[in-house]
Formats: sequence, structure tokens, C-alpha cells
Amino acid sequence: MSKSGYRNLDVWQKTRVLAKQIYVVTRSFPREEMFVLTQQMRRAAISILCNIAEGRGRGSGPDYRHYVMIARGSAFELEAQIIIATDVGYLEKATARPLLKATAEIERMLNGLVRYIERTLQ
Repeated sequence: MSKSGYRNLDVWQKTRVLAKQIYVVTRSFPREEMFVLTQQMRRAAISILCNIAEGRGRGSGPDYRHYVMIARGSAFELEAQIIIATDVGYLEKATARPLLKATAEIERMLNGLVRYIERTLQ
């Protein structure tokens, strides 16, 4: 796999779609949230995407695993942020539900990627 092969990963492609969705839904958040929850959610979504890419670009299995684990942590962070945005009324449940579903799927896919990397290291 080439170093840019991360772009072909289903998890990276799904995360790219999710990041765009997060940018779109956070546009409607109150202005006072622009530098708080809005930015945190956007940063977490982008972090998933970028850590997959950075890990792949590092060129070593242990580094790749490390960065995928960071991406996984960012996915869990985003999940919590979607929940709180719903709790405080910034997101409707009908809007949050597919975002949470996509985030959970990405978390599972990242778990699978970690297992794959670990098998290749043995």
C-alpha cells in the first residue's frame, strides 16, 4: 500500500463524509458556541481524518497503530460532543441519530484497522 493509500480506506472515506456533515450541522449552533462546542466538534472530526493520514504517512506499523488509536479517541470524543449538543438542544434527535450511527461505525472500523495493523506487526 502506498503512503497515500489511506484515501482508499473505507474508514477514511466515511470519516470525510462525517466531517463534512459536522461542519454543516454546526453552522446552525448559536454564535456564542462558535469557539467552544462548534470548534471542538469540528476539530474532533478533522482529527479522526488527519490522524489516519498521518499515521499511514509515518511509515512504520507501530506509529500507524498509535495514530489510529488517537483517531479512535477523537471518534469517541466526537460521539460525546454530539450527545451533549443534543442534550442542550443544539441538535435535534433526528439529526443526531445518523451522526451517532456514523460515528459508532467509524469507531468499529478503527478497531478493525488497529487489529489489522497489530496482525501485520506479528
